[in-house]
Amino acid sequence: MERAKSALSNDLLYGRLCNGTPNKSKVTFCTDLEKSVLVTNFEKRGWVQVGPDEDWNFYWAGIQTCRALFSLDSGYRMNDHQMINHFPNHYELTRKDLLVKNIKRYRKELEREGSNIAAKNNGKYVYLDFIPVTYVLPADYNMFVEEYRKNPQSTWIMKPVGKSQGAGIFLINKLSKLKRWSREAKAPFNPNIVKETYVISRYIDNPLLIGGKKFDLRLYVLVTSFRPLKAYLFKLGFCRFCTVKYDSSMQDLDNIFVHLTNVSVQRHGGDYNSMHGGKLSLENLRLYLESTRGKEVTDKLFKNIVWLIIHSLRSVSYIMANDKHCFECYGYDIIIDNNLKPWLIEVNASPSLTSTTVNDRILKHKLIDNILSVVVPPNGIPDTKWPKNPSTKALGSFEVLINEDELSPQMKHKKGYKGKTATLKKR
Repeated sequence: MERAKSALSNDLLYGRLCNGTPNKSKVTFCTDLEKSVLVTNFEKRGWVQVGPDEDWNFYWAGIQTCRALFSLDSGYRMNDHQMINHFPNHYELTRKDLLVKNIKRYRKELEREGSNIAAKNNGKYVYLDFIPVTYVLPADYNMFVEEYRKNPQSTWIMKPVGKSQGAGIFLINKLSKLKRWSREAKAPFNPNIVKETYVISRYIDNPLLIGGKKFDLRLYVLVTSFRPLKAYLFKLGFCRFCTVKYDSSMQDLDNIFVHLTNVSVQRHGGDYNSMHGGKLSLENLRLYLESTRGKEVTDKLFKNIVWLIIHSLRSVSYIMANDKHCFECYGYDIIIDNNLKPWLIEVNASPSLTSTTVNDRILKHKLIDNILSVVVPPNGIPDTKWPKNPSTKALGSFEVLINEDELSPQMKHKKGYKGKTATLKKR
């Protein structure tokens, strides 16, 4: 704990620059997340743990530590043999309000360029329609009210932009409930008042159900560079199920065990199964859909998921601080509706590394091991001069989503081009 606390001290400048190239046997790592899945993987490679005030080569840090390290006040500069697990302004993708803002901006840019993927039908984007209608409160309150009154029977979900694991989330289907919440919060929706920001999105009220229960997908996406864009998809994603059957009448809006799929929420429910943790593998989901809906529509669904991920990354690729010392593993949360249309709900900068089941522990151990194999050169020594083009063997359970290094200079600048992409095929 003392090491974690000292990591936030500017006096230590988050370590000193290492002198020269480390020997493979002397690669050092630092982490302020004391997770066994991390430490075990690092030590398996022969790396030695050090404190944040010592010479380190690899830092697996929390987002607050990373933010402080990259701040101008820290005065810290990394050398060629140091790597860290977050991009400086990752929040452009992982903060709920900025994610929506950047995707909207990206669509408008493509529209101005005349790209065919920004085509519209009846006023809606045909290909880039993968986020629910969303507004930022309090700033967009009047626009939200206008939209709400067009369809007063609709249900909306409210989320604080700076929280995770289901904290602060609730559903509304009446404007009066939102106004009452605002009064109880003692902070009316006045854009001139500085207060916590929320996003309010149209609730996906026709989710695909299995066994009568709602679920979402948790997919892991590794990005090693935004310019050129290099991203990889972990094939061992999974579904996270609610413990209580879904109520299509929407009468039970306050029952979080019906609507919120977060494991951190569901594990406190009386019907939670600690053996399987309410999870189903991505491979088994595909088999289920192929048997119930057919192979053709299932293939289309998984292609659309890949499309969604790639274009969400493209939407921030030109504003992300593309520091060569950085990589990042994002946790994508996606909901599939009953028409087999995927919707991007949010992107997490620090997806949970806590294991809730035996299979969960095995999966996350493999995830970290494969991440290290992709971002660290074959000689096992962190080196930012390495072009980060891992071999097929080094990818492990990752597959290429997009690698712009393989594109011609002309194609790299075509935002609508998908490049070499993953297919989410069965293993």
